[in-house]
Amino acid sequence: MCGASSCGSWVFSAPPLLATSAVERPQREPPAPRALDRLAFSAFGQLVRPLLAPTLLFRPLLAPLRREATRLEALDEAAFASHVATLRPRALRGEALTVPAFAAVREAARRRLGQRHYDAQMLGGLAMRHGYVAEMRTGEGKTLAATLPAAAAALARVPVHVLTVNDYLASRDAEAMRPVYAALGLTVGCVLNGMPTEERREHYLRDVVYVTNKEIVFDWLRDRLSLPAGGQALRLHAQRLAGTARADTVLRGLHCAVVDEADSVLLDEARTPLVIAADTAPDPQQLEAWRQALALAGQLRQPEHFTLDPQRRTAELTPAGEARVATLAAGLGPAWASRPHRAQLARQALAATLLFQRDVHYLVVDGAVQIIDEATGRVMPDRSWDLGLHQMIETKEGCAPTAERDTLASVSYQRFFRHYHHLCGMTGTAREVAGELWDTYGLPVMRIPTNRPMQLRRLATTLCADQAEKWNQVTNRVRHLHAAGRPVLIGTRTVGASETLSAALDRAGLPHSVLNARLHQPEAAIVAAAGQPGRITIATNMAGRGTDIALGAGVAEAGGLHVLGTELHDSARVDRQLAGRCARQGEPGSTELVLALDDRLLSENAPLAANWLALLPAGRLRTALALHAMRRAQHRLERRHAEDRAQLLQADEQEAETLGFTGAR
Repeated sequence: MCGASSCGSWVFSAPPLLATSAVERPQREPPAPRALDRLAFSAFGQLVRPLLAPTLLFRPLLAPLRREATRLEALDEAAFASHVATLRPRALRGEALTVPAFAAVREAARRRLGQRHYDAQMLGGLAMRHGYVAEMRTGEGKTLAATLPAAAAALARVPVHVLTVNDYLASRDAEAMRPVYAALGLTVGCVLNGMPTEERREHYLRDVVYVTNKEIVFDWLRDRLSLPAGGQALRLHAQRLAGTARADTVLRGLHCAVVDEADSVLLDEARTPLVIAADTAPDPQQLEAWRQALALAGQLRQPEHFTLDPQRRTAELTPAGEARVATLAAGLGPAWASRPHRAQLARQALAATLLFQRDVHYLVVDGAVQIIDEATGRVMPDRSWDLGLHQMIETKEGCAPTAERDTLASVSYQRFFRHYHHLCGMTGTAREVAGELWDTYGLPVMRIPTNRPMQLRRLATTLCADQAEKWNQVTNRVRHLHAAGRPVLIGTRTVGASETLSAALDRAGLPHSVLNARLHQPEAAIVAAAGQPGRITIATNMAGRGTDIALGAGVAEAGGLHVLGTELHDSARVDRQLAGRCARQGEPGSTELVLALDDRLLSENAPLAANWLALLPAGRLRTALALHAMRRAQHRLERRHAEDRAQLLQADEQEAETLGFTGAR
């Protein structure tokens, strides 16, 4: 795909962070890429970029950075403030200020926070400054590293958005880093869910704004809706230049974005578009049709009447199924008269009944169905499934169906982020998706070495015959580690699994904490305390993103934090994120997996392999073969998710091109 920083004749050119055009234009309007451009762009990313060894290119900057930082240390507060005051005019004159700006940020952090950027953080900052995704291992200080490119851009009067995955992290990081920016004469904003429009506008006017990816996309969509159809971006820019911008727009444009957890934001959450919709109250006939559809679905048989796709969670009727539905629907009412609508009702009822599970894909909270984001493990109370599926699931669960929604505006993450003049990011897990980040956004990945040598021990995987044996094995393993005084962090894939394990530990008399989409209020405090001696913490993959786990007294000597995974996720990156919770900054730590032959990854995606493996005797061979089968299934799922994202982007581009002729985009 066309990259965020390059298309057509720009294929191989990296965007300058402090380019004047990034201030003059509110956002980029990338041209539609041609097939040959896509091919050349992808080939360049796969064949040429890896040979450039970017870490070797940036390392020579570390020595002058350290020298400049040492010089700044000798200045008193007044002299340092005077030096900082010269940076903005120099940047506006077009001077290259990477070294002076980074050194000033480093010194500001030392003076205000008592923290000095490590060389690894400086390399990460340099990577982002030059338009890379910096892969920095969990615990290497990405929050502090982000201040380097953010402040450098803001000093040149380029508006900066630092994007995080949830409100807690946006608020925490903004407050924690505010003293650094203030020492440089920069203002910090923080936009949170539920914030009034006027307050949002005021925060977006600040130099550096911390905001979640969802909030900024919805603000952008609302701004687009508030403008007259036709020439929206140009009209908005003209209004801002003339000082007559409409009072109902909040953003200054999309200039520079530093994306935290870049793989999660840019890829994992990019499989579905973000939509602004208007509610349409369902009529009584529609409510009755949903109930009828669920009853009708119970009278269909697989595979005679329908087939299921567990990965995409969709159902399809066979010709015999369509005939059966027509027979069963005879006389049910006008909602069943249309053949396409009849088939859609049946498909959605089958999916709601057979493919969407409570406490796995959604929760029921206070009589409402709330979707669980599979990428983050958190609930999304403001999201709903479309085409009546959400209402079908609400009907299945006995909840009052919510209003259906008519789409007013939508955009994919892929198309939105390619509007930024300068896009960069950081994450602990990017190498597996480096190709897709390059093809879609024009973002190369740079792996940053750790600040200290790792002391992570990976223990052998244990394979159990079924879930009951797995939870028994996990309980025994936790009991042994608890007795030794070591803290244990246990990762589970779903809310239901975390609660099943919690009950098993209760029966064993092992005190523990649980973090999942249902029990998440004290998340930061529980995760921060998970490294204390003998502490047991059960968590879905929602927990710990952005929160350090500090080891308590004597824990390092006992072997450090032990991370125990109980199931492989759809993405290997999520498994790496869990393992990355331990052995940070040179501390000791260990990780292991306890899996079962009836884990979802095998039972749904490789059922023949699961049945065959069950016939083999327990031992190292069966464990190795099962782990290989799970990794292959995982790889297939990752590839399918990438295909889904590519199809979404293609559909979004085609819709934008079509609506461009009408002036609606």
